[in-house]
Amino acid sequence: MTPITVVEGRQVSLSNLDKVLYPATGTTKGEVLHYYAATAAEVLLAHLRDRPLSFLRYPDGPDGQLFFTKSPPPGMPSWVHTSPVPHHEKEEARQVVVQDLASLMWAANLVVEFHTPQWRADTPGLADRMVFDLDPGAPATVVECCTVALWLRERLAADGLEAYGKTSGSKGLHLLVPVEPTASARVSAYAKALAVQAEKELPDLVVHRMRRALRPGKVFVDFSQNAAAKTTATPYTLRARAEPTVSAPVTWAEIEECRRPGELVFLAGDMAERLARHGDLLAPLTEPDHGRPIPDTA
Repeated sequence: MTPITVVEGRQVSLSNLDKVLYPATGTTKGEVLHYYAATAAEVLLAHLRDRPLSFLRYPDGPDGQLFFTKSPPPGMPSWVHTSPVPHHEKEEARQVVVQDLASLMWAANLVVEFHTPQWRADTPGLADRMVFDLDPGAPATVVECCTVALWLRERLAADGLEAYGKTSGSKGLHLLVPVEPTASARVSAYAKALAVQAEKELPDLVVHRMRRALRPGKVFVDFSQNAAAKTTATPYTLRARAEPTVSAPVTWAEIEECRRPGELVFLAGDMAERLARHGDLLAPLTEPDHGRPIPDTA
């Protein structure tokens, strides 16, 4: 029988709690759900709220089938909120918007990575944050990403913008920048201009184009996730990797001092202590009126 628990007055079915999702660490589905309920819920919900969700599902763990979906899944409870979003193939589609703990636990039971766009559901295509996904091409690692992140921080500051860092939960680093609500196309153009400039000033370290042949030993500054149709791993989501890695906020001191890739790998079990020590390092991204204007030219 599938266990049912009551979360904030809602009945939530939880399944296969003893199933091992991360064989490398023996982490079970029950432990994954505990991470979301007991450790990450408050901060994760702040970053999910009012944003349409895309799910990367991995119900049998990272070594099983992975599939990406934006549509509300069959059997979704009627109390889970959805929102209309633009769609290139039809006038309107709907996506899940996780607004409360009950909805979070329902979604986590599906075994998902949480991915969100840079805009809110009530203002589609009007970004309130900008993202740079720094992706290292071997033998480059997150250490090289940190060097690029520091360059970008200074360049953004020169334009009056403040950047915040988090691990991707995979190999790289994400920089997030709160901005005044701005058309996604304009944010993308500005981010691309900075990526191009970074390649010019750091030619041995940076590439702004996605071609695999260009990327060995360099950091790909991916600006494309600012497009209205794209999404980025939400802060505090678990990732479908060999271990239960988290897309974890990091301090600029940690970025400055990183000398080994392992220094910026954080697992679910690390996050309670980090939150107790730092709080939500990305809280400014959720504060109203914190964004700054994008300059007319990069």
